[in-house]
Amino acid sequence: MALYRQMENQLQTIEELPFTLEKEIQSICENNLKSLLGLDFVRSEFRMGEFRIDSLAYDGDSRAFIVIEYKRDRNYSVIDQGYAYLSLMLNNKADFILEYNESTRKNLKRNEVDWSQSRVIFIAPSFTTYQKEAINFRDLPIELWEIRRYSNNTISFNRVVTKGATESIATIAKPTDDLDTVAKEIKVYSEDDQLANGSPATSELYDKFKSYILNIADDIQVRPTKLYIAFVSSTNFCDIAIQKKSIKIWINLSLGELDDHKGVARDVSGIGHHGNGDYEIQISDDSELEYIVSLIKSGYSIIKSKKLTESR
Repeated sequence: MALYRQMENQLQTIEELPFTLEKEIQSICENNLKSLLGLDFVRSEFRMGEFRIDSLAYDGDSRAFIVIEYKRDRNYSVIDQGYAYLSLMLNNKADFILEYNESTRKNLKRNEVDWSQSRVIFIAPSFTTYQKEAINFRDLPIELWEIRRYSNNTISFNRVVTKGATESIATIAKPTDDLDTVAKEIKVYSEDDQLANGSPATSELYDKFKSYILNIADDIQVRPTKLYIAFVSSTNFCDIAIQKKSIKIWINLSLGELDDHKGVARDVSGIGHHGNGDYEIQISDDSELEYIVSLIKSGYSIIKSKKLTESR
């Protein structure tokens, strides 16, 4: 993708500045992990046996550990490395929790971690066609992200999205100890898993909201989890759970931040609930669709504004 800077009526090319070291990529990502991926940084260069994890992170939304690897070269297998790291994690759970507690000075307990949501993220300036095709499975706990740097102090950061993956990795992968270990514990959820909890009516209602929400901005991604479907920019701004007779929507704002003059959202700040935020909306039809989407859009804008302020 060519980038240009407009100077008066002329366009000047913005040159890409290639990374010379993986450490440069690592430094940018670790210093901005919350903004880029919505993750909490735990430890850099986490060593265990013969393995060295570039960055260990924690996803507070899914309550899971995330392994991040940075690459400049393109001669490696994302599948083999990804499953090796996941197997390492699942066979050494106590060590990962101990590292989290020592690094963050918090007290995370073993039963508070959802190991089934663990995943590996590879970050590189680019990936080969073969590497991109290798992750085209519906149940692969591996993500690829491309990062590039430009001469005008701009960074681009984009996820490599799989194209309508329907096949399971288990149907074609050669059985290995790493694959067996990961397959027993890790579950990659899809929208179909949530839709199965609903009915034709609530599934159709969800599709309507999804269409409107994705039109709010170009940077929004859909990320299904065990308990809900998250709509993510730099972090979750809206979560939706599909039920038989209704859908539940959570807007990820603290109480008092949302201007809901119709009062359709209820305060769940002191109540245990699955989604993120203090506002919950439960609906069974689309009579308030546009108004509710306006609340979701407001939540998106407020969270974006917060992130911009934090980065300054």
